[in-house]
Amino acid sequence: MELYTLLALGAALGTDAFSVCLGLGMAGVTRRQILVVSLTVLVFHVVMPLLGWYAGEFVGALAGRAAGIAGALLLVYLGVKMIRSALKGGDALEPKVVLVNTWGLFLLAASVSMDALSVGFSLGTRQVNLPLTAGVIGAVAGVMTAAGLLLGRFVGGRAGERAVLGGGIILIGIGIHMFIS
Repeated sequence: MELYTLLALGAALGTDAFSVCLGLGMAGVTRRQILVVSLTVLVFHVVMPLLGWYAGEFVGALAGRAAGIAGALLLVYLGVKMIRSALKGGDALEPKVVLVNTWGLFLLAASVSMDALSVGFSLGTRQVNLPLTAGVIGAVAGVMTAAGLLLGRFVGGRAGERAVLGGGIILIGIGIHMFIS
């Protein structure tokens, strides 16, 4: 596979992470959270194609649906929490711990990288350099995650409580969409 094809594949797989992190960034995230979330999503986007390659379609479909549902529910929960915070007023503009624990971080990363699992299975049927492919996919997804968090943080800082409200609505919408599809 050529490099521009790999970059396009990585961008396509990173769009979920970008859109979710745009909403999360609006709630207020610290630099450390941006780094941790971006690196975690990067690692998941490297590991998932490798797992897809080795695990096969059945395991991918089974784990993918369960992780997708859990991730969707997490996004709806975070969205509701953000909306409640925005409507309450007060500390809505201060950076918050959006992902309060490791489990939430892993659920988020797994839910936005499930497509990479399926892609890994598909790549197993082709002659590709799997480590290079997974590395490029992971790097692009990590950069898109950081970009979403930074852009959301910027918008949130400029628009204040309305951005937190908007970010919450975005997360709920993405969560519902993930649950339905």
